[in-house]
Amino acid sequence: MLRYTLMRLGIFVGCLVAVWGLVRTGLAPRGLGDSNGLWVVLLALVISAPISLVVLRKERDRASERIVQRVDRAKANLEANRNQEDGADDAARTRGRAQGQTS
Repeated sequence: MLRYTLMRLGIFVGCLVAVWGLVRTGLAPRGLGDSNGLWVVLLALVISAPISLVVLRKERDRASERIVQRVDRAKANLEANRNQEDGADDAARTRGRAQGQTS
């Protein structure tokens, strides 16, 4: 997951530098009034999103598989804990009934 995040950040930074250069040279509009910095960041976000979507498809799939595996492990551990608690509860009830019959 960290690798995917860093790759995505790298694509954004590359787009940010490219957009900044285009705005600085006058090839892209400067925005309205004093909004130049915000304009550059928003334009870089809009450009980097589809690039990341296409370029990082395999890495995103790998990251999502790892997340699914973690969730499945957590679910299995939770179910094992529930079964263990149920077993202990059943054993306690059985002992309680046995003690009640011998009294």
